[in-house]
Amino acid sequence: MKIDQNTIKKLASLSKLKFNEKEMELITNDMEKMIDFIQTLEEINTEGVEPLIHMTEGYNHWRADEVREMLPPNEALKNSPKADSSYFKLPKVLDK
Repeated sequence: MKIDQNTIKKLASLSKLKFNEKEMELITNDMEKMIDFIQTLEEINTEGVEPLIHMTEGYNHWRADEVREMLPPNEALKNSPKADSSYFKLPKVLDK
């Protein structure tokens, strides 16, 4: 399948992204490669193959929840770079 610049511009607009000409060319090539790969996968005969839930045979072995003794606040805060009485003090991350 051929991906043209109009398709990439439409996708960029929908995703609120901006690309320069070099980036547009790279993205166009990458999208074509991805679509070619998907088309290759569609050619594989999967009749009689059970769908997978997980890629490996491994399973999560969850531990049982159990009540344990809590750390005292001073012990929990001792490795914190900054603390305020019984709270971790963190730098501001979001602006209002």
